[in-house]
Amino acid sequence: MVSEIGPGLLVLVGLHESDTDSNADYICRKVLNMRLFTNESTGRGWDQNVMQRNYEVLLVSQFTLYGVLKGNKPDFHVAMPPQKAKPFYESLVDKFRKAYRPDAIKGTLICLLLFVFVFGWLWYHVIISFTQLVRFFV
Repeated sequence: MVSEIGPGLLVLVGLHESDTDSNADYICRKVLNMRLFTNESTGRGWDQNVMQRNYEVLLVSQFTLYGVLKGNKPDFHVAMPPQKAKPFYESLVDKFRKAYRPDAIKGTLICLLLFVFVFGWLWYHVIISFTQLVRFFV
């Protein structure tokens, strides 16, 4: 086991070659403040964020999010190069830890095989990208 969390968010982090520190600040704010969870006291949906629920966040570096097909082969040329991506990713994890509880933020740089077990939870996909429009999938 590389890393695990209890209830919370699994964030797959794809770094584009043009991403900047201001992009990282924005992503940190958005992820921590997205109201994805039901307020248990009022029953109101989409009302609380991960911090209000005291949940955890697992940040997984995933360069394949910027993969495209070039013919019949995957091409990752727009993903941030590894020598730049590692310190950038570590800086992003630090931003999350400074903005929230350090013990609630987990990170793993390499994910060779990802098993996700979700029991009794809805699965949401939120894509925040600076190279294309922001899209939301449920």
